[in-house]
Amino acid sequence: MAEQILIVDDDTRLSAMLSDYLSGSGYATRTAASALAGLDEIRRNPPDAVILDVMLPDLDGFETCRRIRATSDVPILMLTAKGEETDRIVGLELGADDYLPKPFNPRELLARLRAILRRRTGGRSDHIMRFGRLEIDPASRVARVDGRNCEMTGHQFDILVALAENAGRTMSREQLMDRLGGEGSDALDRSIDVHISRIRAAIEDDPRRPRRIITVRGAGYVFARRQDEEG
Repeated sequence: MAEQILIVDDDTRLSAMLSDYLSGSGYATRTAASALAGLDEIRRNPPDAVILDVMLPDLDGFETCRRIRATSDVPILMLTAKGEETDRIVGLELGADDYLPKPFNPRELLARLRAILRRRTGGRSDHIMRFGRLEIDPASRVARVDGRNCEMTGHQFDILVALAENAGRTMSREQLMDRLGGEGSDALDRSIDVHISRIRAAIEDDPRRPRRIITVRGAGYVFARRQDEEG
């Protein structure tokens, strides 16, 4: 069965173009011209991914993303006419998986959509990684601390897996971006830091004093094999 993509955008011409393009690439598409219509569509018939415009007539895309994340972990690709880095960071902090400014190349959108769907449906290994109180299950794409599920986006889970698979070794921002299929721009480089802060909030006892994911100044991040309290 074709994967279902919901396009939430009040630009009907753009939505129609994206629907045609994605349909030609093997996806089934639905459209919603407002945030509330999109939220209702997600409740009634959950899609496999959402393409969400920031500028909507009722709620903006950021509030819409926040409401989606309150009940669903569906992959979200945000679109906006604004290219400011602050918009990108806000979207990521609210739980978006990726972010693409308008105007964009449909081929790039398709590549990014495929990437977030791939991260949702497949882990890199089928064994559960255990680090003291932290458990990472790549096959189920779930991280737990003391048996409690840790909330994070697909991007954030992939970063966590990449760091855990290389525990004890420093990974640069460029290496982490490569694992996400990103491009080496300054904006993406800084977005890695945003994702790291969200991962720390999910898995660390005190995110302000991380003991699991450590910053290596000028080099990147390292996943500590053991925490002090684990001996």
